[in-house]
Amino acid sequence: MMRRPALILLAVVSILAVCVGRAAWAGPPSDQLRVQIDNVLKVFADPELRKDGKAQARRVAIRKIASDIFDFTEITKRSLGRHWQARTPAEQAEFVGLLTDLLERTYVSKIDNYTGEKVAFVGEALDGGVATVRTKIVTKQGTEIPIDYRMYNRGDRWLTYDVAVEGVSLVGNYRTQFNAIIQRTSYQELVKTMKAKQAEAPAATVARREEPGPAGAPRVTGAGEDPRPVPGALRQSP
Repeated sequence: MMRRPALILLAVVSILAVCVGRAAWAGPPSDQLRVQIDNVLKVFADPELRKDGKAQARRVAIRKIASDIFDFTEITKRSLGRHWQARTPAEQAEFVGLLTDLLERTYVSKIDNYTGEKVAFVGEALDGGVATVRTKIVTKQGTEIPIDYRMYNRGDRWLTYDVAVEGVSLVGNYRTQFNAIIQRTSYQELVKTMKAKQAEAPAATVARREEPGPAGAPRVTGAGEDPRPVPGALRQSP
């Protein structure tokens, strides 16, 4: 059985790089997701970008599209929860950059490892200016994994502010980790931890499994990392 961090990774990667099944029903939020997915598929189909040595160029192009799908500022605000309001505008901007970078390197950098999972849009629920787009991932083994994209309307666009895999929220996972570090140490220590993650080599972030750290040392896990318990380290919430 797949671990939840792996499921969250699969959800985000799949929304960026999949052959999408036909929708049972779709409205504007679903339609906009489809358009952006088509744009990603065009990147992968571009002969120039498929050449050896073009992986970074592909990722840059996909990151640009991701910024049209996800509202990273809103994701950051919700992930920090009540601690967001206590931060200065400069601190807020800094943390948005740190979390955006973590998400991009944890998720988008793994698109090259995509193995053909399919996504089907199965419906959406609208409530004023917010929507939940319901999808399911179908693995090669035929397992169906429900994925909900929580979106809000801004002007003529629908932007994703959270992803829930089998009812488990990506934002909720990060909020639990961030709050625990702040409560146990301080916001400044959280920023220090995030900057340490940012300084890691991208290849190491993708390839390695997390090694146990020193007792009491806070860490933030990405969805692609092994959440095994280690002394003083945070785990993905169950």
